[in-house]
Amino acid sequence: MNSIWTTSTIVFTATIAIVATLFVAFFPTMGKTGERLEKILRPFTKEEVRFRRRQQDRLERTMMGLGKLLPATSKEMTHTQRLMVRAGYRSQESFWIMRSFKLLLPAGLVILVWFTGAYTVNPFFVIGMALLVGFLLPEFWLTWRVRVRQRRILLGLADALDLLVICVEAGLGLDQSLTRVAQEIHIAHPGLSEELQLVNLEMRVGKSRSEALRGLAVRTGVEDIKGLTAMLIQTDRFGTNLAQALRVHSENLRVKRRQRAEEIAARATVKMVPPLVFFIFPALFVVLLGPAVLILIRQVFPILGR
Repeated sequence: MNSIWTTSTIVFTATIAIVATLFVAFFPTMGKTGERLEKILRPFTKEEVRFRRRQQDRLERTMMGLGKLLPATSKEMTHTQRLMVRAGYRSQESFWIMRSFKLLLPAGLVILVWFTGAYTVNPFFVIGMALLVGFLLPEFWLTWRVRVRQRRILLGLADALDLLVICVEAGLGLDQSLTRVAQEIHIAHPGLSEELQLVNLEMRVGKSRSEALRGLAVRTGVEDIKGLTAMLIQTDRFGTNLAQALRVHSENLRVKRRQRAEEIAARATVKMVPPLVFFIFPALFVVLLGPAVLILIRQVFPILGR
């Protein structure tokens, strides 16, 4: 019995360590923050930096090799790559690393289920559920990352529009205004700033403004940005007043945000019903009616005993 628990603890600890290592390696922003802190506390030598880069490259090659073992159709690759871009991961290696997680997590969960003995309840069901959860968990995580990034971009869109209106009214063109806005919101809204910088880079390498703006809408997947890009393309095509169109669109965007906030506030009362009914009301009933029930029982049982 002790050996089983020891083995289970070792397997669980090793699985957590592997997942944490891959998680840290998969987040470039967290890695940059950690590197800054480590440089402040203890600066690295050139040999240590080269060693860490070699280890990171080796880990990435290993993960890519594992990811390529799992076959993928062209449709699935397009869908996953679109989600990866919307989550902020644009390199080709990130797609194969995500595929490798779909191999490692099911194997890790099956090993954990096997050594803990949980499969003895129902081997086919438990092992099948472990495989299914391990295979679908990376997809759920990627979808969650996309939603988080889209929410952050949506929060910074109103500020970016205000700055864009100011730049256009000051006499700058649309390209220069986008560049200036991307520089100004880099600290407060890095995701939106990165997308606007990509638009500027695409226009510099030869893409037309309409194609670059359509690419922005596809990369982000945010409905408000799709409306903004459609308005900018139409304004550029018909030659209307850009500053006035941006101001009207900014006002409409603020009205939509206010309506979304009112909708969330209206749903809050409905969401509060289950916690009130299942958690708060029973405790209140016990506190308020408990003494009365005890007194009633003391009074009734002697009468029934007679």
